[in-house]
Amino acid sequence: MLEYFIMSVSYHTNSRGIKLAYVHSRASGAGEILPAVVFLGGFKSDMCGSKALYLEERCRKLGQEYLRFDYSGHGQSEGNFVDGTIGGWLDDAREVITHTIQVPQVILVGSSMGGWLALRLLLDLPQEEIQIKGVIGVAAAPDFTKDIEKHITSEQHAELEENGQIEEPNEYGDDPYIFTRALLDDGRKQSLLDPAEPYKINAVLTLLQGKQDNAVHWKKALQIRDAFERSQVNVIFVDDGDHSLSRLEDLILLDKQISCMF
Repeated sequence: MLEYFIMSVSYHTNSRGIKLAYVHSRASGAGEILPAVVFLGGFKSDMCGSKALYLEERCRKLGQEYLRFDYSGHGQSEGNFVDGTIGGWLDDAREVITHTIQVPQVILVGSSMGGWLALRLLLDLPQEEIQIKGVIGVAAAPDFTKDIEKHITSEQHAELEENGQIEEPNEYGDDPYIFTRALLDDGRKQSLLDPAEPYKINAVLTLLQGKQDNAVHWKKALQIRDAFERSQVNVIFVDDGDHSLSRLEDLILLDKQISCMF
């Protein structure tokens, strides 16, 4: 049974004047020489999920710096969810990370949409701001807004034109997912799959992907691998794993992959 240490929530006001909630634990002891771990959650999720809390407890025991946070319109942060875009949430991630992290290197752990944002940070974040030592994508979902657009019906297209948004069932909760025109338009700008040439990176990229994932098809991991220099990418399939990969055995696997990066 996992036991979690309760940490206090802090707030950072972003460049748009929105208060972003985060929980940060500083490095201590032997952990001061280790890279910080940053958890980036998924679409309409929050920083209190099992992976985020497991990693916090793990890092606390090692004295390793750790950060989890809520994007604008998510969890305990201010803002309206329907006003959010991939680029806006990417800015949230960059601002909280650069405001908070104190050690020179970080390992980004991105779950679902958080995997997309982690990959964008890997490509876009200047090394002088913070050095990304590694990225772990857990059911990483880059370009998922393009996937949504491929399956929009003619009726939904009409609804987008009339209302500026459409709704889709949410198997993880009662409230439906809301996809706005702004989200879909910005998603195309932030897309990163199928580049003309593979991206060159100076970090290790590990992808954990469940074969039983109903939200992100396991072939997405192969698309990500092909978008980057293959020598820097590890793909690990969990044959009976679902989208969340939050079982104890999944969390232990995640822990192992983080440890391999330092």
